[in-house]
Amino acid sequence: MIMMDRLDVTVEDLKEAILENIKNQFRKTIDQASKEQIFQALAFAVRDIIIDQWIETHKTYDEVDPKTVYYLSMEFLMGRALGNSIINMKVDKVVKEVCEELSIDLNAIEDMEPDPGLGNGGLGRLAACFLDSLSTLEFPAYGCGIRYRYGIFEQKIIDGYQVERPDEWLKNGNPFEVRRDEYGVEVRFFGDVRVLKTPNGRDKFIQENYQSVKAVPYDIPIVGYDNNTVNTLRLWDAEALVKFDLESFDRGEYHKAVEQENLAKSIVEVLYPNDNHYRGKELRLKQQYFFVSATVQQVINKFKQKHADIHELPDKVAFHINDTHPSLTIPELMRILLDEEELEWEEAWDITTKTCAYTNHTIMSEALEKWPIELLSRLLPRIYMIIEEINRRFCLSLVNEFHLDKEQIDKMSIIMNGQIKMAFMCIVGSHCVNGVAVLHTEILKKEELKEFYNIYPGKFNNKTNGITQRRFLLEANPKLADFITDLIGDEWITSLTHIKKLDQYVDDEQEQKEFMKIKYDNKVRLGKYIKKHNNIEVDPRSIFDVQIKRLHEYKRQLMNILHVMYLYNKLLENPDLDMIPRTFIFGAKAAPGYTRAKLIIKLINNVADRINNDTNIKNKIKVVFIENYNVSNAEIIIAAADVSEQISTASKEASGTGNMKLMLNGAITIGTMDGANIEIVEEVGEENCFIFGMTSEEVINLQHENSYNPWDIYNNNEDIRKVVTQLINGFYAPDDPDLFREIYDSLLDGYGGRPDPYFILKDFDSYKEAHKKIDATYANQRKWAKMAMLNTANSGKFSSDRTILQYANEIWKLKKTEVIMEK
Repeated sequence: MIMMDRLDVTVEDLKEAILENIKNQFRKTIDQASKEQIFQALAFAVRDIIIDQWIETHKTYDEVDPKTVYYLSMEFLMGRALGNSIINMKVDKVVKEVCEELSIDLNAIEDMEPDPGLGNGGLGRLAACFLDSLSTLEFPAYGCGIRYRYGIFEQKIIDGYQVERPDEWLKNGNPFEVRRDEYGVEVRFFGDVRVLKTPNGRDKFIQENYQSVKAVPYDIPIVGYDNNTVNTLRLWDAEALVKFDLESFDRGEYHKAVEQENLAKSIVEVLYPNDNHYRGKELRLKQQYFFVSATVQQVINKFKQKHADIHELPDKVAFHINDTHPSLTIPELMRILLDEEELEWEEAWDITTKTCAYTNHTIMSEALEKWPIELLSRLLPRIYMIIEEINRRFCLSLVNEFHLDKEQIDKMSIIMNGQIKMAFMCIVGSHCVNGVAVLHTEILKKEELKEFYNIYPGKFNNKTNGITQRRFLLEANPKLADFITDLIGDEWITSLTHIKKLDQYVDDEQEQKEFMKIKYDNKVRLGKYIKKHNNIEVDPRSIFDVQIKRLHEYKRQLMNILHVMYLYNKLLENPDLDMIPRTFIFGAKAAPGYTRAKLIIKLINNVADRINNDTNIKNKIKVVFIENYNVSNAEIIIAAADVSEQISTASKEASGTGNMKLMLNGAITIGTMDGANIEIVEEVGEENCFIFGMTSEEVINLQHENSYNPWDIYNNNEDIRKVVTQLINGFYAPDDPDLFREIYDSLLDGYGGRPDPYFILKDFDSYKEAHKKIDATYANQRKWAKMAMLNTANSGKFSSDRTILQYANEIWKLKKTEVIMEK
């Protein structure tokens, strides 16, 4: 095998490596090889270039012994690795030249790589952006998660319905991963805890009669941009300690012979198993403990190889809890410190709180994770004992230190009413709690977590989310990236604040035309994708209006499609209505057990089917639902978008990152003053966005007053009444007029006696007027071009590099560690 260093890789070396890989792996010549085989050959050749840097990075870390962050997350929505690695190593020109010489269509070969099914939405994509920034900024880091064999799911749209299929992203293997058996650890579930008295009078806790699995890590390289740093995404797979019970097999007990292996496999089969039933809840909790325990055990083992004093752990290790899914990091670290290192409680607690930090990603109290005592105590008996003791001591402190009464303590107790509140445990057990946008953090402090903020004001801070410009501009939109670099240089690639220099060109008519030509070309590219996958013809001269994000009611895809229905009604009344043609593009997955979200997908597709086939409206509206929304098709959509739909109910969205990606690529936001939209408006100016709807204060007040009555709006607004009635009169479901009854009821009668908490009808008219402004503005192409360019030019704040610098300096206390490659 030919080993190559990025610093001196040549066209001949890379070409020879690809040809050798095809021959040795597949016993073929390149003209006989399939696209999949050529992809594998190229990917392994690129990995070979990475390997030396990867080894050297960790050799440097071993020598320098820097503090390292372990970023624990249930999701890492990485996207394809090949193209990103090629760009970050700056070998793209060499690779393109090789592909030309070998008559390889690089785009077609890159399309052979599946998107790793390791995430669902913004949470996982944020984690991926953070890993990219950590490597580019040369901070020592590991991402830690689960190697899901089938990921979230592959979404198929069949007769308008979402149908979940297994996402077989590992079917042909992952050329970028390396199995690390030497770091395998045992993770235990169930059983009993026996308490022994030691000679020195300490209680010793011994877990017995447990089930256990072996956690085996697979490492994936995370390449920094134009440097020698290669950090690691460590994904844990589960295996049985005894894979095959030959005695059971010989007795004819064939199922029992593989029972342990099947139990282990179930842990890592899918991301977010449906938890609408007990077994699903148990499996999800198993997953959370599995990767947390494996990570913490392995980190402690590694730490002890160099350090004799466990009290030094916070000086060398930072555990970051990304949302509440990895919250069991806190009691698991306590378990190891108490039971294995034999520390006193106070010592162990001091180390734990100094080592752990927590990011909250949700404002909605109903989304803050809770586990039934019965489930957690049975599955993780020792962990539950530790959580009980954490809570007991915390509640005592509320009395003795903060002089709170029983009612206040009950509100803050980690364990209450048969449930364990994981966010509360994260707050109590971490030295830092951060929100992910200024508004989000303020709502946490003043509303959802105000009791904790009152006693721990120093713990709470804000770290506004960010995205990596290297993935979502440099790689995803190469024409725009080249345009920007030609005008202002390439410093923006590693320091996005430099993109502000584009400001000086926003009034230049020639540059405006070039900017809009690039947008048009990207719309043509997306149009081809839509024709291929949806068999719908879209006009690249129409406004591409995009809403791409996880399907949840608070994100209000429903309001978007209701507005489309309203426009369609207007066109039915007057087919010659003066409006700029509009292509509405949706991309979203709904959780398998979220029936109303899945019904909204069905509604979008039924509306699309009727509108797209109605020749009377002269193609003035098209509606497209992109199947199986993921990072790879997101890159194509984002580059082509004219309008960015960020329309969550104010006070509900923590931050958003799709809004930042679309802004960076010159899409103009239509949105509420929610999440990071507020900071986008601060950067680019409200005159360069289309803002509508209630403010967060107005929403919160309406909720407190419980004074919202959607029936008043329905009865007094003819446009709304017509649209909402069409949900139940068979207009979009002639064979089943009651198909969308549940959506109709949710809009008018709300949820269990509460009116619609997402205020769709309340904000509808304001949303409608904002869309009229979009139509009028787009008619003036010079004005639109200037607004779009200003959005790109003012996106500098929203780089994940900025966010990671803040985390590294203010929370983790990391130092840059430069890797020097010797020739």
